[in-house]
Parts: sequence; structure tokens; C-alpha cells
Amino acid sequence: MNIRSLTRGDGVVIGAAVLLFIASFLDIYSIDGNSSNESLPNAWESAPLLFSVFLAGVIAAVLIVVARGLPNVPKVAGLDLGQFGIALAVFAAWSALGNIFDPAGGWNNIGTFPDNAFGAGTGAILGLIAALVLAGAAVATPLVPALKAALVGAPRPQAPQPYGAQPAGAYGYPGAQQPGQPYGAQPGQPGQPYGAAQPQQQAAPAPQAAQAPAGDFSPFWFAVPVPRPLYAEDGSPTPIAELAPGTWYLAVEQRGPGLVAQTQDGRRGVLQDTTGIQRG
Repeated sequence: MNIRSLTRGDGVVIGAAVLLFIASFLDIYSIDGNSSNESLPNAWESAPLLFSVFLAGVIAAVLIVVARGLPNVPKVAGLDLGQFGIALAVFAAWSALGNIFDPAGGWNNIGTFPDNAFGAGTGAILGLIAALVLAGAAVATPLVPALKAALVGAPRPQAPQPYGAQPAGAYGYPGAQQPGQPYGAQPGQPGQPYGAAQPQQQAAPAPQAAQAPAGDFSPFWFAVPVPRPLYAEDGSPTPIAELAPGTWYLAVEQRGPGLVAQTQDGRRGVLQDTTGIQRG
């Protein structure tokens, strides 16, 4: 699961779910004529309210967040987990609203207390607020740009090297000291005692500089604001990968209005939608 793919809207959903879980331990209704100061039931003592509001809301938040972090989202009854979670969040908010109008669930008709003695408790009110916030964030996240922004920003990448260039002095490249050679020995030669004459060698040709892509394009790091598909360079309509927000990718070539991007595992493809990308 890629945590960097979570958005600010997902953060609001997580916060509302935590608030909803806390509210489940508070009183679901209050009684004006209750002078005995007896403890009143919470959601865990009312199965219909627990399942329809509190657990439904928490499960909805889990489904929405998990669906956002998975590269391939499974489906339930023809809906992916995110869509199913949004529907469940709306259901929880609707149930919480109905509970406000009848928090005691018909107990005010038993005659022990006046008809107007029952009111919504702290848990019911807080649960309604949390359920409404959860449902609103779940529905609005795909529509509001501020909520679609990445929740966790990616660290700034190092300045990219020219495309095709090799790191200087690294193991295996020209100028690198090979393991097992005595100090002062030339790379590619067996070790010789210090001070011994070195055999003459023909001067090795200087390595050719890597050819940069045609045109004035310079490779750069970038991040996408929302998940976007990466298509094959041969023009195939099937995506080969999905670029996730909060992760830096290397743009290696301009391809019309799009970019040829390289992922962390070395795959290359065309990013057709470059609107709103963040350059490193």
C-alpha cells in the first residue's frame, strides 16, 4: 500500500472515522427527568445504532483509504472498494440523522418519562457530525482540487544527472578503485609491488559522452497531483503502470504534449496528461 498516494480528503476521512469511534462510547440519548444520575447506554449497547452508524462509518473509511493506496482496486458487487466505501459513508450519515429525531428508539413511549424527556445524547450528536464530515469528504474528494492534493509531500529529489550519464568515481566506472588492488595500482591491472615498473599500455580511448535526447529537452524530476496512467511507448491503449501522487518520477523525453517518464523499477512509458505536475 502506497501511503504517499493518500490525499487531503483521505486525511479528513480518517479523522472523521476516529471521531466516530470515540463517539460510540458516549451516551446516545439523554433524559431530562433522570435524577438518579444512572449511566445511560452508548452505541455498543444498541446493536442497530452500532451497525448502521458507527461501524458502517468506520468500515467505509477503511475501504476508501485502502482503495486509494492499492495499485489495483478489487471490486464488490460491481463497485470498486472506494465507491462502495463512499456509498456506505452516505448510508451511515443518513442513519445518524434519523437517530437524532428518535435517539431512544421508541423508549419514550413506555410511560416512565414524559414524551419530551428524551433528547439526543453527546454520542449521537458527535456521531452525526463525524458521519456527515466523513460522507462529505468522501464525496467531495474527487471533485475539489484542494482535497485531491497529496496528504504527505514527497522529499525533494537530488538534481538529476544528464540522461545516460554515469556517476563519476562509482564502483565499476572509469576512475573507480577496484576491490583487491594495492594502493597505487591502475584499474584493470593485477597488483604489483610498490616501486615496480609498470608495463606500458596503449592509452585507452576516452569514454564517449552520452548522447542527450534530441532538441533542447533536459530531464527533470516531477510528481503528479493525482494518480495518472502511464501508457506504453508503442501507443497501446492499455496502461502499463500508474503514477501515484507523492512519488518522484524522471521525465526523460518530450513526446508531443506528453512526457516519456521512467518509474522506480525502470519501466518507461508515456504520461499523456501533464496538467498540474510538480517539477523537482
